[in-house]
Amino acid sequence: MIKKFLKRVFRRSAKAKTVGNAQVIPFALHGVPREQISYGAKRVTDGLQAAGFKAFVVGGAVRDLLLGKIPKDFDVATDATPEEVKRVFRRSRIIGRRFRLVHVMFGEELVEVATFRCLIETEDAQTDEHGRLLRDNEFGDQEQDAARRDFTANALFYDPTTQEIYDYHRGYADTRDGVLRIIGDPLVRYREDPVRMLRAVRLSAKLVRNSSCWR
Repeated sequence: MIKKFLKRVFRRSAKAKTVGNAQVIPFALHGVPREQISYGAKRVTDGLQAAGFKAFVVGGAVRDLLLGKIPKDFDVATDATPEEVKRVFRRSRIIGRRFRLVHVMFGEELVEVATFRCLIETEDAQTDEHGRLLRDNEFGDQEQDAARRDFTANALFYDPTTQEIYDYHRGYADTRDGVLRIIGDPLVRYREDPVRMLRAVRLSAKLVRNSSCWR
């Protein structure tokens, strides 16, 4: 009873802070503890941060934890290049052609690590005759990486060390409110990658409470 009361008190008094263009949501507000992050993902973020890099758990894992669900897997985003990630972790391998990723192994757990990417402007992007994106493999920073993600609920960065969530697109509020919102111009983003429409349908089953919550 006392613990629950104290949690309610701290949650009411906790406030997000602004760092650059990101809202940084503290643990006292979002309530997702480091212990809910998988062993491998914590080892990856801890190892990269110890080597001087930024590293966050990103995407669906953060969204699912906020919704009280168990994530299927944990992905990590970092400012380290694939080669730098591989130097930090001996049991790892670089994969991919369109965009290189690093798979880091811890026993049976595999953690996928991606370098921050930037969103290529439409006029500079390599697309086919239908506007489908063919190439988007340019490195960027954390804010640029958030902008190139599909939905606001998938653009959240969780730091297991500080237990803070970095939010550039109101994804935290949308997740809490059950709103599915695409980042950027919907027509352009769906044309770039038609598979996003299928992801929208799948994600709406987890996130959206009623049809009026589509954005």
